[in-house]
Amino acid sequence: MHKSPGEALQRLLDESSLLSSSQPIDHLLLKNMLASHYGLAGKIERLGSEKGHTFRLKADASEYLVKVSPSDEPELVTALQIAAMRHLETVAQAIPVQRIKRTSDQKDSVPIDLSDGTSRTLSVFCFVDGVLWEEIEAEDEHLNKLGNMLGRANRALQVFEHPASMRSLVYDIGHFHHWAGLLDYTPDPKHRQLAQQVFKLFDEFVLPKLAGLEKQVIHGDYAPNNVVVDPGSDIFVKSILDFGDAVHTAVIFDPANAVAHLIGRTHKKPWQDAYAFVTGYEQSRPIKALELPLLPVAALARLTMLALIRYWKAERAPEQREELFTSANNYWTNLERAMSVPLDEVVAQFWNRATV
Repeated sequence: MHKSPGEALQRLLDESSLLSSSQPIDHLLLKNMLASHYGLAGKIERLGSEKGHTFRLKADASEYLVKVSPSDEPELVTALQIAAMRHLETVAQAIPVQRIKRTSDQKDSVPIDLSDGTSRTLSVFCFVDGVLWEEIEAEDEHLNKLGNMLGRANRALQVFEHPASMRSLVYDIGHFHHWAGLLDYTPDPKHRQLAQQVFKLFDEFVLPKLAGLEKQVIHGDYAPNNVVVDPGSDIFVKSILDFGDAVHTAVIFDPANAVAHLIGRTHKKPWQDAYAFVTGYEQSRPIKALELPLLPVAALARLTMLALIRYWKAERAPEQREELFTSANNYWTNLERAMSVPLDEVVAQFWNRATV
């Protein structure tokens, strides 16, 4: 039976470049572009990437992250993530973001014109060596600092504007209600039932208030694989990576994106890490009374999205099916644990910590 994610979600997937061609970039062309526009040469290693192509370049004593945009991603959308990083670099230098290397003529990126008539965008970033947040067992103190840094970034991005920021992004939690079409890809009835419960919560609590929420450009994917940390430093957060999901949406969705990766990891206290993270976040960006009760539901929605998308990906990349299904099962376990705590109790805990 042919499955379809539904018209609305199909459009979001397409506009988010998740349906773009994975046609590889010629390595010789890439090396020539790096040499002529950046004066860089060295060993290039291909890295995994959800969309477009990402490489690690070792050039003499320096290392860089080289990104080539998806074939169907508008140049203006690619420019959005760089502009957000430049904004933080300019107005909030204490917020550590990955640095962008300029071309020899002082541009932030360069178009690659391919023989098939399409064009992609080449960008080069300074490689940040260190430990990813996901590679450590973060304690409450660490989670406080991680949350605090995101709050600071949100405050600094309040005045940031960009013409591409109003794009439709499939991972924007505000579009969660369109994801119901992916339930057909989920083989386990128990998991489908869990997801349906989250859709019901979202429709009841978040969707009616969505239009009235404070909105701005957010990072969009402040997650354990996108933050480099230094456990030996008092600051702890060494660098925020990958602004590729930056979008103008409800600001409360940014901490919700992070909380989705924290809930359900322990059976006895499935929300404990989330409480520590949000406590730190509120130290630099207090959450408004209207937003706070929506935070846990938005986090549950994001966690459900993380599980559902893996079945859709598995159908498009069957060679990764086992890995994707294992990842999805981990998310379902976390979701089930998180939902075992009554929502009223979770919200009360957030309120108690917000008023301390």
